[in-house]
Amino acid sequence: MAPSQHLHILGICGTFMGGIAAIASAAGYRVTGCDANVYPPMSEQLAALGIELIEGFGAEQLRLKPDLWVVGNVVTRGNPLMEAILDRGDRYVSGPQWLADHVLHGRHVLAVAGTHGKTTVSAMLAWILERAGRSPGFLIGGVPMDFPVSARHTDSALFVIEADEYDTAFFDKRSKFVHYRPRTAILNNLEFDHADIFDDLAAIERQFTHFVRIVPKSGLLVVNGQDLALERVLTKGAWTPMERFGIGGGWEAGAATSDGSFEVAWQGAAQGRVRWQILGAHNRMNALAALSAARHVGVPAPQGIDALSHFSGVRRRMQVRGRAGGVTVYDDFAHHPTAIQTTLDGLRQGVGSARILAVLEPRSNTMKRGVMKDALPTSLAQADRVYVYTSNLGWDAGTVFAGLGARARCADDLEALISAIVAEARAGDHVLVMSNGGFGGIHAKLLARLQKAAAA
Repeated sequence: MAPSQHLHILGICGTFMGGIAAIASAAGYRVTGCDANVYPPMSEQLAALGIELIEGFGAEQLRLKPDLWVVGNVVTRGNPLMEAILDRGDRYVSGPQWLADHVLHGRHVLAVAGTHGKTTVSAMLAWILERAGRSPGFLIGGVPMDFPVSARHTDSALFVIEADEYDTAFFDKRSKFVHYRPRTAILNNLEFDHADIFDDLAAIERQFTHFVRIVPKSGLLVVNGQDLALERVLTKGAWTPMERFGIGGGWEAGAATSDGSFEVAWQGAAQGRVRWQILGAHNRMNALAALSAARHVGVPAPQGIDALSHFSGVRRRMQVRGRAGGVTVYDDFAHHPTAIQTTLDGLRQGVGSARILAVLEPRSNTMKRGVMKDALPTSLAQADRVYVYTSNLGWDAGTVFAGLGARARCADDLEALISAIVAEARAGDHVLVMSNGGFGGIHAKLLARLQKAAAA
């Protein structure tokens, strides 16, 4: 399909499909799209690109007569537009398949897979390559602070992609990442998640096994050497050279000093010191993965370390949203017990003995089902106070968090939760808000209420 032809994207306002829209538009395609929820910021980003958006999935969109329908995994059978496409016999394709055929083919793909850290590592890797003058294309599942966009099309031979294990489409139940055919693949970690589509950890490991099988022997696997699930995956077969990080003899990060900086070593040889303010041992591991992948495409570790020393982070990853009345409010995407724990550990390292008020919305499909609910109290151990928003949960949060006693408060009313936080917070506190959604605009509401309370 030649650029200048018309694509209509179903489910265009998701981060991934919106990224495909931006890339296709930059590549010369005429792009339109539809979604059930057309609202900022994605609606504004797409409108700025001249992409027409239609609210809903009405069958009348058939009149657009695009050359190809690109279908996101939010679309299911019974969707009126999809049913009309099937009835008319039109050509359609999944987002990952379209990307693989029309953008990734012929490029050196650097794919970042794992339960946690995909967005951060992808942003680090894209930034290292950018600072090295390689101008990579990329599609990242969040907005890096160092780029104005989450997806970019360039003429570079390099393309960085966040490689998600979630399924591709209603008609293709393989994980998205098997479409990408990477030459450099990062395996960052592996835990159970996505309980709505995977029965257990073994089912996810099976998808990672498929992913490993498509990396060529001329490529590189960058593997978290501390992760037992990944080791099980690799025992099923790997035909590609490996570099492990987080273990002796591989890529290692020294302990962080008080300013957050740390030494990097490869096979026992010092490579340099990353000087940044980004918190947490998990981010030091993320940095090692990005440095290894970048070195595979010709960026020496010292050059990569210098780039990371200028890395600004990713929106919604321990992002400071503001300060009011001496209270700092953070936004973080953590939505899995391990991510919650590592985020809190990193914040504790940074703030010392100051109080941390953790505010959690268990919003992901896995969290709503309560699959890992019993791990949540332990994951929140570093917090001095815990506030849990319990709207639409399929389990009894009061019982789950009872062991935390007076430290924890659960509420299904957002305004009541905000009032409780504001009543408790005092100057010097750090309020960490964790959700993989918008959480009802809680960050701005908290800051406004804290400011008002301070002025009273």
